[in-house]
Amino acid sequence: MKIVIIAGGQGTRIASVNSEIPKAMIPVEGKPIIEREVELAKRYGHTDFIFITGHLGEHIRHYFGDGSRWGVHIDYFQETQPLGTAGALAYLQEQLTDDFFVLYGDTIVDIDMDAMLAFHHRHNADATLFVHPNDHPYDSDIVELSEDGRVKQMHIKPHPEGLVTHNMVNASLFIFSPRVLTMIECGVKSHIEKDILPRCLTAGMQLYGYVSFEYIKDMGTPDRYEAVCSDVRTGIPVRRNRCHPRPAIFLDRDGTITEEVHLLHDASQLRLIEGAAEAIRHINASDYLAIIVTNQPVIARNLCSLEELDHIHATLETKLGLERAYVNAIYYCPHHPDSGYPEERKEYKIKCECRKPAPGMLLQAAHDWNIDLSRSYMIGDSERDTEAGERAGCLKSIRIKTNEPGALLRAVDEILHQG
Repeated sequence: MKIVIIAGGQGTRIASVNSEIPKAMIPVEGKPIIEREVELAKRYGHTDFIFITGHLGEHIRHYFGDGSRWGVHIDYFQETQPLGTAGALAYLQEQLTDDFFVLYGDTIVDIDMDAMLAFHHRHNADATLFVHPNDHPYDSDIVELSEDGRVKQMHIKPHPEGLVTHNMVNASLFIFSPRVLTMIECGVKSHIEKDILPRCLTAGMQLYGYVSFEYIKDMGTPDRYEAVCSDVRTGIPVRRNRCHPRPAIFLDRDGTITEEVHLLHDASQLRLIEGAAEAIRHINASDYLAIIVTNQPVIARNLCSLEELDHIHATLETKLGLERAYVNAIYYCPHHPDSGYPEERKEYKIKCECRKPAPGMLLQAAHDWNIDLSRSYMIGDSERDTEAGERAGCLKSIRIKTNEPGALLRAVDEILHQG
């Protein structure tokens, strides 16, 4: 399987770091970024590369040669004019006859490539996008996904005012089938996100979003470059690879993150508790995942639909995103065991294993994201929450006072201080 690395950008935003070499060759802790990408791919058995080069591309060719020093083979495509992130791919159709990875050469990434490829094959996708939540969705390209991961819509920045969506952002790492290449015009400057992916959607191609919380960051500005160097120095990218179990801080929703409203069933009722976004920001900056687990009997009682609950959660993620915070995932239980309510939905009136204090939501999250429950915490405002954490095997469950400003922040900071 071929790995295409797009390394033709001029790097004008990061020129103050080093303007004499291509940005893909700027060293992070003594090693060029693009070399780290080669080493990652080789770790997963991929040894056939195509480098797309442009401005100062001779530096890349001189450093890597044919790739034999790394035990890989490298071919080159040198742009004679800027073609954007997609334009050069149109010239590679004879070489890219099977599915292939596409990476940007200014990105530090450490992911389980086997897992992403398995997802791509399982869905027989034409294109698979690596997607994740981030702390600045308002100026990122947002991807709307169906329940099974199919891309429904893309919101390319800048967004229309008042956009409410889940925080799921394109991270600019892809697997493409050769069909995608038919959407690219030779000799015309074009971009994968802005031009090609929307064109694929319009053509009815099967695009999927591979959701992962592994490490992927570009270093296109001096500030981002310094942050990436610090992360590499402290081993964060490796620790966040999916193959390594991670701890989580599980969070109740109502009364813990958002103000308790009896049977909240409309997004207009949702308010963040003071300090909640800051608490989640602190989790985001740590090695812990931030995962909401919430009982939502409003579904069983037919006070709102699944679509309306999804909009409530999209509103929550949008509000958090504006505060530069994000949750990695939201799990909810739609069930309620007691019957007899008017207009109730009988299919949800069951005794289940997901409604807290049962541990089902936590156990499912642990399965989905390779979470080490023995190093994880549960924070909520009721005995149901703390019992669910204990039954799931969390290291500790912490109960806070309902709707208390700053309570979640104090609990999170206590956990992180201990860690």
